[in-house]
Amino acid sequence: MKKKKLRVAVLFGGRSAEHEISIISAKNVVQAIDKEKYEVVLIGIDKNGRWYRNDDARFLERADRPKAIRFAREPDALALVPGNRAKQWLRLANRKSEKPVDVVFPVLHGTFGEDGTVQGLLKMADIPFVGAGVLGSAVGMDKDAMKRLLRDARIPSARFLTAHSPKEIDFAAAERELGLPVFIKPANCGSSVGIHKVKNEKEFAAAVKDAFRYDLKILVEEFIQGREIECSVLGNDDPIASLPGEIITRHEFYSYEAKYLDEKGAALEIPAKLTDGVVAEIQRLAVRTFKALYCEGMARVDFFLRGDREVIVNEINTIPGFTKISMYPKLWEATGIGYTELIDRLIQLAMERYQREKQLKTSFDL
Repeated sequence: MKKKKLRVAVLFGGRSAEHEISIISAKNVVQAIDKEKYEVVLIGIDKNGRWYRNDDARFLERADRPKAIRFAREPDALALVPGNRAKQWLRLANRKSEKPVDVVFPVLHGTFGEDGTVQGLLKMADIPFVGAGVLGSAVGMDKDAMKRLLRDARIPSARFLTAHSPKEIDFAAAERELGLPVFIKPANCGSSVGIHKVKNEKEFAAAVKDAFRYDLKILVEEFIQGREIECSVLGNDDPIASLPGEIITRHEFYSYEAKYLDEKGAALEIPAKLTDGVVAEIQRLAVRTFKALYCEGMARVDFFLRGDREVIVNEINTIPGFTKISMYPKLWEATGIGYTELIDRLIQLAMERYQREKQLKTSFDL
C-alpha cells in the first residue's frame, strides 16, 4: 500500500521588508521538495497581512521578479481556524473549508514571520511547523534580547548600546563607548534592512532616523574588523553544525543589495579556508548559540573572525534565506546534505517536536 503523502503548506510573502526575498526562497523550496513524499500547498501573505491560497505552483514562476507577483483574488482569501485541525484548518471566503495540512513550512523572513508571531498562531491552531518555536523565534529576531542572552551564556559577541527613541542615544556617547565606526541597526529586522555603517556625526543622525523607520528599538553596535563567516545548524535537542562558509563582500558591508540584488555584490567561499581548529571552534559556538537562544529545527549563525582565531558571534537567523545563492542550503550541500534531503529533515524535525509536545498535559485534574 502506497504511503499517504504529507500535505505541506509553504507559507511565504508577509508583512515584512523582506517580502520579496521570501517569495524567491519559497520558489526554491517548492522546486526542491520531494513530490513523491509531500503534497505542496501554497499560501501567500500579502503586504497587508491577508492570507491567500494559490493552487498553481506556476504562481511562483515570476519569483525572480517578485514585485510582478499578484496574490489571489479576494474570494480566495483564507481565515485561520484555531485548535480544530482534525476537521479544518483554513476556511476559504465564500467556499467550503480547506482540507487540513499536516505541517507548515514558514518561509517568512523578518517581522510577522520570523519573530514568533506566526509560530504562536500555528501553535494556537495546533499545527506542526518547521523551525524555531515562539521563544526561539522572538529571541533570534530581537537583536537586543539575543545579545543579552549571548552575554549571559558567555558567548563572545560585539559590544552594543540600545535605544528606544532618538533622544536616548547621541553620537558622542556612542563614540565614547564603542569607538568608530559603529553599526546602527533596527532591533527587529533582517537581511540588513535599515542597517548603516557610520563613521561621523552626520551619518549617525541619518542612520538613527532610518533605523527607527523599521522598529521602535535600535542598536548601536561596535564595528569588528574581521572575516565574515557563517555556519548552518540543523536539529532539535541534539543539533549539528555544517562546514562554515565565508562572505567576501565587495560592498561597504554585507548589505541587502549585496545579498540579493547585486549578483557580483559578494563572493561565497564554501567551505571557508580555515584551519581545522577554527572550523571546530565555529561549529562548537554555532551549536552553543543555537541552544542558548532556544532554537529548534534550523538556524544560520553568523560570525566575525578577528585575526587568525578569535571567533565572535554576530547574530542568528532562525529562518535563513533559501534562495539559490543562500548560504544555509549551500553550506549543508558542502557538508553532504543536499537541498531535497535538507527540506525532508526539516519537516521530520517539525513532526518529531510536535509529537513530543503532544505528550505534555495541558490541563490539571484536581
